[in-house]
Amino acid sequence: MNSPKVRLITTQDGSSSLYLPSLDETYHSTRGALGESIHVYIENGINTLTNTEIKLLEVGFGTGLNALLTYQFALKKQVNVSYHTLEPFPLAKEIYENLGYARAGDEQEIFEKMHAMTKGNQRLTPFFDFHRYHQSLENFSPDLTFDIIYFDAFAPSKQPDIWAKENLSKCLELLAPGGIMVTYCAQGQFKRDLATIGFQVEVLPGGMGKKEMVRARRPA
Repeated sequence: MNSPKVRLITTQDGSSSLYLPSLDETYHSTRGALGESIHVYIENGINTLTNTEIKLLEVGFGTGLNALLTYQFALKKQVNVSYHTLEPFPLAKEIYENLGYARAGDEQEIFEKMHAMTKGNQRLTPFFDFHRYHQSLENFSPDLTFDIIYFDAFAPSKQPDIWAKENLSKCLELLAPGGIMVTYCAQGQFKRDLATIGFQVEVLPGGMGKKEMVRARRPA
């Protein structure tokens, strides 16, 4: 099943994103898709880990920007990343091949392999394993835990079920002790739910002009 109809847009930092008319929602901040993803998921997410072997879960593969940035991070830092991502609505080829995120050559080939593989797993490089699941968080039952979760679903106002306490509790269980979950969202009820469930909640400055973001930790 392909994604509902989407429209390619250009955000204020010059990077591409997508607009989903059925939800009246964009996949990233209109102030900057690239800037937001780097700030939230790389700088305040995976870059804060000290592991040389990292198991990562992404809720919402979407455009694949977070995955590509993480691949670039792993290459630069020489760390091994096992990247697991959930996406029940994969993008059509005519959409993802025009996003313009990847540099030419090998990187573009890797980016397109991530999208073409709607499910399954593949070692894309000696340091980057990619695992893609054509399913939602509710139906995801892995036999491993993760060092970090990228929670990059559409906003709670658009898809509240994804942000339900049951799913957040599942995220806590999927994290290894001391593991973290990072997200662009800093909604008040979301932060209260995280604390109630047992996360240690840290509110950080948001990216691309947004006031706040959240990094939540499973106690060690």
